[in-house]
Amino acid sequence: MTDSNPQSEPLDASSRIEALLFVASSPITASQIAEVLELSTREVENLLNDLKSRYKGRGITIQVYSGKYQFTTTAEYAADVEKFLGLEISSRLSKAAIETMAIIAYRQPITRPAIEAIRGVSSDGVMRSLLSRGLIQEVGRTDGPGRPILFSTTVDFLQHFGLDSLDQLPPYEISEEAETRQSNGLLKD
Repeated sequence: MTDSNPQSEPLDASSRIEALLFVASSPITASQIAEVLELSTREVENLLNDLKSRYKGRGITIQVYSGKYQFTTTAEYAADVEKFLGLEISSRLSKAAIETMAIIAYRQPITRPAIEAIRGVSSDGVMRSLLSRGLIQEVGRTDGPGRPILFSTTVDFLQHFGLDSLDQLPPYEISEEAETRQSNGLLKD
C-alpha cells in the first residue's frame, strides 16, 4: 500500500528551487540555492537551466544577470502588469539613450569618456537619465588618470528590453564601411 501523505515523499529539487526564487527579494546565485538545498552548485545550475526552458512562452520567466537568478514577468505582458498595478506606462527612450545603452551593453564595463569617443558627442544628460531610470549603474573606477567611473547595464535594463540575459543581445557586427573607417584610423575606440 502506497502512503498518500505528501510529507513522506521526497521534495522535488526543481520545485524547491522555484520556491526559493519566488520568495527571494532580490536576484540570488546558484551557490546560495545550493547551500540552502544542500546540493552541488553544478546540479543547481543544471536544474535552473531546465526550469528556464520550462518557462519559455509563459507569463513568467527566470532571468539571469551576472550569475544571479530571479523570477520576472515576461516582457510581452508588461503592459498588462503595468495596467493591473496602476503604473504609468514606461516612457520611450530617446534615440541618443538607445544608442548609449547599446554601447554600454556591448562594451561594459565602459567609461563615459569612452562612450563619448564612440558617439562623438557629450553624453552627460543621457547618462544621468539612464542612471535615474536604473538602466545603468556605476560598477567601479579605472586605474587611469582621473579614475573615471565604469558603467554597466542593470537587471532593469534586461527587463526593459525583455531579455533574460545579456546572451540574448544580437551579435555585435561592424559594417564593412565602419570597419574600413576604423582601420584607416578615422574611428577611435
